[in-house]
Amino acid sequence: MLARRPLIAGNWKMNGSLALVDEFAGQIAAIRLPEDVTVVLFPPVAYLDALARALKECAVQLGAQNGHGEAAGAFTGEIAPEMVRDLGAQWMLVGHSERREHYGETDSVVADKFAGALRAGLNPILCVGETLAQRNADQAETVVREQVQAVASRVGAQAFSKGTLAYEPIWAIGTGQTATPGQAQAMHAVIRAEIARIVGSAAEQMRVLYGGSMNAENAEMLLSEREIDGGLIGGASLEAKSFSSIVATAGTLATAEQK
Repeated sequence: MLARRPLIAGNWKMNGSLALVDEFAGQIAAIRLPEDVTVVLFPPVAYLDALARALKECAVQLGAQNGHGEAAGAFTGEIAPEMVRDLGAQWMLVGHSERREHYGETDSVVADKFAGALRAGLNPILCVGETLAQRNADQAETVVREQVQAVASRVGAQAFSKGTLAYEPIWAIGTGQTATPGQAQAMHAVIRAEIARIVGSAAEQMRVLYGGSMNAENAEMLLSEREIDGGLIGGASLEAKSFSSIVATAGTLATAEQK
């Protein structure tokens, strides 16, 4: 992990309220966050502006959980990357497994959204990962490589190198299961090798996060692995105490590595 600045991102998914925004922001603002950790929150877009205002004096950055590939048009119910940037977002999740599974987002659609995020000046986090059936069929590495390749082919190596990746074993999302540190490290190494094939030495600067049920209890174990550069946190990001604990763990590991 520590070859790169760690990034801890919290994905609230379709959870939250204005009351949670106020409570969470108040608790986070009272905590001294590590200076050597990038911290990003992905609330529902309905609360993006409110959270941006509540955290305006805090170093926490914000992102959108989703965005359309186009900047504008007749796409009822969608939101353009440029719109969430106007609301204070700096980041955008792309290709989360729940978007792929529940809304039929193909690799092509995901690639368009990655390109849209870059066009709007946002930092895209590309989510990749395999199902349990694919892992059991020894297809996990192939599936993940193809997901990476689809986006890189669409935007080109130079643009792709501006992104961040998040490995989310789908079988470990919201299930309470977590890939072992060895399993996570092995897939992160596969991803690193694939992006190195695409972008060359720039791969050493691209962060690859782990996104499968990381929490305050297992964060240190996972973040200690060399190729894990941070976490995409789901349920644990809804509680400021739990989320800040993960951020603190990343900061402690980063500080230890620098000594």
